[in-house]
Amino acid sequence: MKMFAVFGNPIKHSKSPIIHQLFAQQTGVLQNYRKIYVPINNFYKKFFYFFKNGGIGANITIPFKKRAYKLCDILTKRAKYSGVVNTIKILNSKKILGDNTDGVGLLKDLQNLKFINTKSNILLIGAGGAAQGIIYPLIKFGCNITIINRTYQNTKKIIKFFKNIKNINSLKEEDLFSISNKFKYNLIINATSSSIKGNIPNIPSSIIKPDVFCYDLFYNFNNTPFLKWCIIHGAKRISDGIGMLIEQAAYSFYLWHGIMPNTKIIIKKYKKYN
Repeated sequence: MKMFAVFGNPIKHSKSPIIHQLFAQQTGVLQNYRKIYVPINNFYKKFFYFFKNGGIGANITIPFKKRAYKLCDILTKRAKYSGVVNTIKILNSKKILGDNTDGVGLLKDLQNLKFINTKSNILLIGAGGAAQGIIYPLIKFGCNITIINRTYQNTKKIIKFFKNIKNINSLKEEDLFSISNKFKYNLIINATSSSIKGNIPNIPSSIIKPDVFCYDLFYNFNNTPFLKWCIIHGAKRISDGIGMLIEQAAYSFYLWHGIMPNTKIIIKKYKKYN
C-alpha cells in the first residue's frame, strides 16, 4: 500500500488523516496516510527516513514549509511563485517534486463562502510560511493585500520576495492602529499560529465591522480564539480554515493519484466527525 504522511510541529490537532481517508473511500484509492511529529531541528532527518522506507508523498505544515521548498529538485509554478512548499511527491526518477496547494485551496474556499471578490482589500496577519504560501493566488485573483506581523523584519522579507508585484504592501503593527479608522479592509485573514497557542493577534478592534469577513487559517471544534474575538467586536461573517484544509488536500491528492475528489461531499461527511 502506498504510504503518505503529514509532517509538522505541532501535529496532534491535524485532521489531514481523516480527510485523506475520506478521499480514499470516495475514489477507491488504497493509501496509508499518517501524521508525523517532527522536532524543530530534525525535519530533514525525519523527511528522508520516511521516503527511504517507502513513503511516496507528503504534506508539510507549520513550521517546515520553507525548509521543504529548499529540499525540492523540481517545483510547480505555484510553488515557485510562493517560495514555500506544502506538498511533496517522489517521482519515478527519485527526484523530489514540490507543490503549494495552500493558496489555491484557500481561494477556492473563500469563493465557496462568498468572502472574496477581485477587488477585495485584504489584511493578512502573519509573515511566516503559512502567510507567504497563500499570497500569490490571491494577488493573481486581483486582490490588494496588506501584511502585518509582530516582527516587521519578517514582513519586509515577504515584500522583498514579491518585489515585482504592485498590489501588496506592509504595515507596522503600530501604524495599523493609527489608520484603523481611516481605511477599510473587506477581508481579514489570520495566518499566524496564535490560535494554536490560544492567543489573539495584536490588531485594533475598530477594523472589525459587521460587513468585514474574518477568516482564520487554523481550525478547531469550536471557533478559534481569533474568531471569538472577532465576534465580540462585531463580526457577522466568520470562518475557520477547515474548508481550506479540505480544498488544499484535494489538490495534494490529485498530484499524487491523478484523481480530484469531490470536496463538497467531503466537507459534509467531515462535519459528521465533529
